[in-house]
Amino acid sequence: MTKQIFWALALMMTAGTAPALSAPPSTPPDVIRGTITALDGNSLALTVRDGSKVTVTLSPTVKVTEILPSSLAEVKPGSYIGTAAVKEPSGQYRAMELQVFPEKMRGIGLGTRPWSLTTGSSMTNGTVGSMAQTNGTVGSVAANGDMTLTVNDGTGLKTVLVPSTVPVVTYAPGSLAELKPGANVILFAQKDAAGNLTTGRVQVGKDGLTPPM
Repeated sequence: MTKQIFWALALMMTAGTAPALSAPPSTPPDVIRGTITALDGNSLALTVRDGSKVTVTLSPTVKVTEILPSSLAEVKPGSYIGTAAVKEPSGQYRAMELQVFPEKMRGIGLGTRPWSLTTGSSMTNGTVGSMAQTNGTVGSVAANGDMTLTVNDGTGLKTVLVPSTVPVVTYAPGSLAELKPGANVILFAQKDAAGNLTTGRVQVGKDGLTPPM
């Protein structure tokens, strides 16, 4: 699986190259969002957001990526971004979160696809074209105003309304040392026939941040 294919499945969220596989998995990976309760060798125990418990085996070549706070001030024409959003009757997308990718991640997960953050949500990755404010300025949007982006996701232009309160994050290389009890993570796990979960990539919120995607 190339980096592009992994991110198309997984969302887009890491620096580095995903392991190459001879063929894609037969089923898409499970998206798991939760809090680490323990790491014992390569066995990562998590409490998922719905309160259930899962254990995920880390591959020997597991990659860790930090998710850290950013701001709307970092969003500019030409920025490569990702956003989990809900499509409104008007055809516009209302963002629930915004990811500002480092330049080295440009092109990751390009496109729009269903996403599991909430019912009816999607994930769009693309390049920001025009920007406008209904109230306020970029980086300091009035509470009752949206930042309006046009985003080219490779298939056309999407209009994304970004509320002032939307969480904004970016990415940096991480380390296994960050996978400790209390850390909040999002990962993409492959399930075998016996129901065992394995992952080669974990994204962890820096200093207790909860990944908003």
